[in-house]
Amino acid sequence: MSRVDFGRVAVLMGGWSSEREVSLNSGAAVLEALQRKGVDAHGIDVGPDIAQRLRKGEFQHAFVMLHGRGGEDGVIQGVLESLGIPYTGSGVMGSALSMDKVKSKQIWQAAGLPSLPFELLQADSDPAGVIERLGLPLAVKPAQEGSSIGISKVMQPDQLLPAWREAALHDAQVIVEPWLDGGEYTAAILNDQALPLIRIEVAGEFYDYHAKYQAQDTLYHCPCGLSAEREREIQQIALQAFRAVGATGWGRVDFLLDERGAAWLVESNTLPGMTGHSLVPMAAQAAGIEFDELVWRILTDSLVYRPAEKMDVHQARQ
Repeated sequence: MSRVDFGRVAVLMGGWSSEREVSLNSGAAVLEALQRKGVDAHGIDVGPDIAQRLRKGEFQHAFVMLHGRGGEDGVIQGVLESLGIPYTGSGVMGSALSMDKVKSKQIWQAAGLPSLPFELLQADSDPAGVIERLGLPLAVKPAQEGSSIGISKVMQPDQLLPAWREAALHDAQVIVEPWLDGGEYTAAILNDQALPLIRIEVAGEFYDYHAKYQAQDTLYHCPCGLSAEREREIQQIALQAFRAVGATGWGRVDFLLDERGAAWLVESNTLPGMTGHSLVPMAAQAAGIEFDELVWRILTDSLVYRPAEKMDVHQARQ
């Protein structure tokens, strides 16, 4: 496939979320890979004028690399659809549902997929009641944030409300669920296939922002150490979870294992990082897919999207 098939490609990065710096790094890596492939790709730091810039630039495709709000929540996808520009990754609904941990968990539970029990935490929540129902330790997190921002581990009752205050700085909805220490795994998804699982080993308490993007002592194990049969089972759950929230194209599904080895869904990520510390490129490499080829496949998948034909308003009313 030649660059003519894509025309001018906008690599959307930056934005205004708390993950802006990671997005800029991811976008720069993707932009360089596309240019090495001969694609007429241009980096755009997304701001309020993004619709006008896309029109003015006469872009034919968009490679979305916006992490967090404005990128993973369906907002930029809605802008692109209104402009009739095919784009990479999930659509409006899949992006919005994946970003919202409450909605994701409700869908997974309804579908019979393994999702931990949870509650919405409020300023007036009774710590004793929450702990009686969910036990200790607990994870408290914003419902719509990425990169483990705003997450706290609660070991005793008097830590619960301070943890809520920390999470509430990032989102109006805060969830609390059991904290599991049995192991953290991730399944990268590429074109409706699950790539080899990665087991994450951190030096600190958990896989937080520092461990993800800054630490040099975070370890990534691929092969992950599970039996081949168990790995296939978890890969299948990952695909089911990804599809259940309407996610498509590429992304990542994160799991935690409990002490018995049972797998529990954590979240679906429709725009994972593409930096030197990122997990999807690691999993792709384990599957024999180098970074440039991975980026190429993600962009190629955007060609299957066809914006709905515009209908004359007068015709629509008849």
